[in-house]
Amino acid sequence: MTTWTAASLLAEIAAIGRNEDGSYSRFCLRPEEVALREWFVAKATELGLAIVTDANANIWAWWGTPGPDAVLTGSHLDSVPGGGAYDGPLGVVSSLVAVAKMQEAGIMPAKPFAVVAMADEEGARFGMPCLGSRLASGKLSKAEAHTLVARDGQSLPDAWREAGLNPDLMGPDDVLLEASCFVELHVEQGRGLADVGHPVAIATAVRPHGRWRAEFTGQGNHAGTTLIPDRHDPVVPMAQTILAAREAAEREGCVTTVGRINVIASAATMWLDCRAEESQTVTKVVEDIQQASETAADKQGCQVVWTRESWTDRTAFDLRARMLQILGEDIPQLSTGAGHDAATLATTMPTGMLFVRNPTGASHCPAESASDADCEAGAEALQTVLEELVK
Repeated sequence: MTTWTAASLLAEIAAIGRNEDGSYSRFCLRPEEVALREWFVAKATELGLAIVTDANANIWAWWGTPGPDAVLTGSHLDSVPGGGAYDGPLGVVSSLVAVAKMQEAGIMPAKPFAVVAMADEEGARFGMPCLGSRLASGKLSKAEAHTLVARDGQSLPDAWREAGLNPDLMGPDDVLLEASCFVELHVEQGRGLADVGHPVAIATAVRPHGRWRAEFTGQGNHAGTTLIPDRHDPVVPMAQTILAAREAAEREGCVTTVGRINVIASAATMWLDCRAEESQTVTKVVEDIQQASETAADKQGCQVVWTRESWTDRTAFDLRARMLQILGEDIPQLSTGAGHDAATLATTMPTGMLFVRNPTGASHCPAESASDADCEAGAEALQTVLEELVK
């Protein structure tokens, strides 16, 4: 009888890819993430699961015979640069624990069942979030994938070949496309559960979100001789726009982030991320920020051009109602502003998510956390859901 717990399995991999500050850097198909993949295969094999690594670098651990109408669960093993210990791996280890306890209870799935470790969910290596699930679901074409280049300069096809995978075979996966559902457990990326005093929640949806690029142009001139009234410095309206983005977010109750800027003598570019519960809120906030930027640019004798680079509508999790029936009406329900493989797959099959309380609310950093007890509560909730879905 196994004594596995989510905490004990996380402890086994705690040293892999750990940085001196306690954060983690585990990039897709790099040595640290490969070590995690090998660990996952070893653990799944201990449970008698059959391992299949598909052409998209996703690892499938099958309990029983693979086939259509499969129940899928899992998450990812990679991280952002300097990420936390729970984002991704908690969902993978909880899936393994759920299978182990179902086996101990003598449960045998009536449907094909697999734990899946998805490839490059964070997109930290190849710049494409949810890379493995996008490829397998057909949302990213092979041709598009082949143009991707890793942060270390290696092309995606070369990285695939180095890992023993054939990049010419990547693309839609019939087994995934014919699956009945996907359930993902994840540490909460926020502190909603900490505020309501509950260890586990059902996810309702991923909030609508988009990214925009603002390009400010002015005039480069001598730093020591150009008088202030004569300057057309594009950095000034960009800075004022960043402040306007914070003020708009506070006013409308959403989140805006300027996480990247680029400056040269006569131009400054910033990227804005905005997320809210409703699409119309995002639209209003971005319009307010754009208007503020145009006013600031005009005052400095500069120009600004805005371009929307991406947009994702609100993505609802169709399994939410079913999971609520299984786990009880008193369990909290939360939306999230973060993307996940479950959201990528939501238009392909019914998907659902469980969140485990994160007392700090911090994510993608060393302060991300979850207590051992809460991790076990999450694994138990996942097990309860899976037991019903595989009947």
